[in-house]
Amino acid sequence: MIPIFTLFVPMPIALLFVGIIHLFGDIWKVLLFKRGFDWRLILGFGLSGIAASFLGASLSLQAEGLPLKRILGVFLILYVAFLFLKREWALPRTHGTAVCGGVLSGLCAGFFGVGGAVRGAFLTAFNLPKEVYIFTSGLIALFIDVTRVSRYIWGGTRLEQDLLIALVLSIPVSFIGARFAKRFLTRVPQKSFRIFVGIFLGLVGAKLLIWA
Repeated sequence: MIPIFTLFVPMPIALLFVGIIHLFGDIWKVLLFKRGFDWRLILGFGLSGIAASFLGASLSLQAEGLPLKRILGVFLILYVAFLFLKREWALPRTHGTAVCGGVLSGLCAGFFGVGGAVRGAFLTAFNLPKEVYIFTSGLIALFIDVTRVSRYIWGGTRLEQDLLIALVLSIPVSFIGARFAKRFLTRVPQKSFRIFVGIFLGLVGAKLLIWA
């Protein structure tokens, strides 16, 4: 959504609008997929992500993130290609991996509104069951998105009336999307889930590289 919105509105406004939609999407994921979770993993990602997203949001108010989007796109494409070539390889399942994932995803989310793909790249290392993966990702994202949205507003970014109306209309749509995702995941075998996530990350990377 960020690449499309920046064609019509300034980057800070696009980040705030999309950030609020993401925030509600996080809430739906937490409510719909609450199956099981690892608090140590969530805190490892979440606490580092909060600090990094605040920093990223602060930087976004003063800098243009276009070149960094393309760098992120290249990183994701190379990461996914490596995963498919080396199917048995994965990041180590350590607290350090969680902290690094939180820092990078929080920084990316705060700076140019694209943190989920980076978070997914690190979460795949823990090979979580699909419902737990969605819940964990949603709760971590909730920490990060609340922080960055608050920072955008604190920095003076505001939505005008037409965007506020569009935002109100978008919130129920995000819930419908989360419900659809839940039904879809019940039909995806666990063995195929990591492949599905990898393809998604690759598509996001291609979009960032080509249409940043």
